[in-house]
Amino acid sequence: MSVLKKENISDAVIRRLPRYYRQLTDLCARGVVRISSHSLGQEMNITASQIRQDFSCFGEFGQQGYGYNVEELRAEIGHILGVDNDHHLVMIGVGNLGRALLRNFPFSQTGFSADAAFDVSPNVIGSTVNGVPVYAMSELENYIETHSVDVVVLTIPQDVAQDTADRLIEMGVHGFWNFTNVELASANPDVKFENIHFADSLLTLSYRIANR
Repeated sequence: MSVLKKENISDAVIRRLPRYYRQLTDLCARGVVRISSHSLGQEMNITASQIRQDFSCFGEFGQQGYGYNVEELRAEIGHILGVDNDHHLVMIGVGNLGRALLRNFPFSQTGFSADAAFDVSPNVIGSTVNGVPVYAMSELENYIETHSVDVVVLTIPQDVAQDTADRLIEMGVHGFWNFTNVELASANPDVKFENIHFADSLLTLSYRIANR
């Protein structure tokens, strides 16, 4: 498989990849061995031509007249997404949202190991959440110096979000899954943010039901 230069792949294509991976995982669970782009498109409400165009960004998949081997295609897309890279992740902020994510989100199924969490509250420091130890924020710098940290999950108050991110960037962290409802940014092009805004999703639904 020959992958094109990353700058040639649009953000829209990248954001569809997890959908493909999720759908293919479901197809594997259902025992589907082979699927055409047309049938996959029907499953996902995407046109077959869009699927072929998306996949062509990363090389050649499937065979004309045969379709795609579901398990092999899932493995290939998982590899593109980095599911097999064994990323290491820590969380900052172990309030209600942080605890819910640690208890319920399948980090390991997406290629991440949730290794540690940090908070300022004495009520949670020293505890564990779903096997993840919670440390004091004062221990953060030493932890990052001595452990591999690819991504930090931020579930902290808005007013400390950017300062905390800046501090972590100075420590060498390049990936942020940001639930603070603040649009974080950095002048460093190697630093990547995934800013999650729950209200955006709900407002999108609001628009759709208001204009149905």
